[in-house]
Amino acid sequence: MELSVVMPCLNEAETVETCVRKAVAFLEAHGIDGEVVVADNGSTDGSQALAEGAGARVVPVALKGYGNALMGGIRAAKGTYVIMGDADDSYDFTDLMPFVTELRDGADLVMGNRFEGGIAPGAMPPLHRYLGNPVLSFVGRLFFGSKIGDFHCGLRGFRRDTALALGLQSSGMEFASELVVKMTLSEAKITEVPTTLAKDGRSRPPHLNTWRDGWRHLRFLLLYSPRWLFLIPGVVLMALGLVAGVALAVTPIDIRGVVFDVDTLVGASAAVVIGFQAVVFSLLTKAYGVTEGFLRPDKRAAWLLEKWSFEKGLISGGLLALAGLVGVGFSVVHWHGAQFGELNARETLRMVVPSATALMMSCQLILGTAFLSILGIRRSSHPGTASQAHEQLTLADAVGGAQGTADEKAEDENLLDAGTVDENVGEERSVPEQTR
Repeated sequence: MELSVVMPCLNEAETVETCVRKAVAFLEAHGIDGEVVVADNGSTDGSQALAEGAGARVVPVALKGYGNALMGGIRAAKGTYVIMGDADDSYDFTDLMPFVTELRDGADLVMGNRFEGGIAPGAMPPLHRYLGNPVLSFVGRLFFGSKIGDFHCGLRGFRRDTALALGLQSSGMEFASELVVKMTLSEAKITEVPTTLAKDGRSRPPHLNTWRDGWRHLRFLLLYSPRWLFLIPGVVLMALGLVAGVALAVTPIDIRGVVFDVDTLVGASAAVVIGFQAVVFSLLTKAYGVTEGFLRPDKRAAWLLEKWSFEKGLISGGLLALAGLVGVGFSVVHWHGAQFGELNARETLRMVVPSATALMMSCQLILGTAFLSILGIRRSSHPGTASQAHEQLTLADAVGGAQGTADEKAEDENLLDAGTVDENVGEERSVPEQTR
């Protein structure tokens, strides 16, 4: 079968029948060997019967959530290609040919773009149209180098085997972002076509919650980009702290009558420590993500995994600790000169604060290196034979359109004979090990 049109559904009795009939009419009009799959997420308004009466195959999905419903429909789909779209009659299921054409031409993901195709009056709240979607789409392009103009368009098509190989995990609305991000990181072929958005045909409010679901999208983008979550903020904090700290460790700074002294030096020290910890976290997160296969490898991560060692971390941390101890020694000598009596706090803190900062950073470096070494235990385990190394379907295989026993096995494991999906549809899937 060539195409499955998948619609998530939760109490869509007012519109699901219309959507299914449009999709069925599209398949028939263009002579496409296909089906319509309605992934029902526990409707109580009779949506299931209406969908079946219109010609759809209904797949019950027990676990709640937009992402769970879609993954249930995708796993149950029989087509080589899947086009997903909401069952609220906001998307035109009679105009899917641009998606099919791009998929036939080799695209792994085809995104609709509502801003290029047209948004009907009242179809999208102004907050979503002028702030939410543009900002989140910009963040996605900035963080991951994607060229997609509409990250959250609900109408999109993709190769089923490629999507299954991504190891998609999100259960809620952030599933839309996860699909685009993981396709981008896997260097899949992604294209975009204009599509229209109409005002949905429901009388009730949509399931989408503006602030909650917007935050979930942003949170996902941040968590999948350690560079922007940890590295860049950490480097900025370290740079500001070091510049201020070095200057203040020598003498107070007077700027137009405003004097910055040892109190500011303490703040600069805190900025250096926090920034350094953030940089360490970014490297650890990148190393873990590359090792597990859900972040794209780069030269920095490769060097970190292959060249850095526990011994190097101990030596570097030890040298940093030694520098801190030398500073502490000078402060003790200074105290001895005062007969271990009362000291000038400004003079003393200029020695103690940099020394304490170096000692804290040495501990962070040693502990971070130890954790990195723990991550490397699994990576350095004994390799299998050459034949065993290729037993698992890799994401690169899926992106290249590989078919065969691995894909058939995935179908056998995830589809029930009755065409339903079990309640474990949201279970964690193994991530391809193409980067190990």
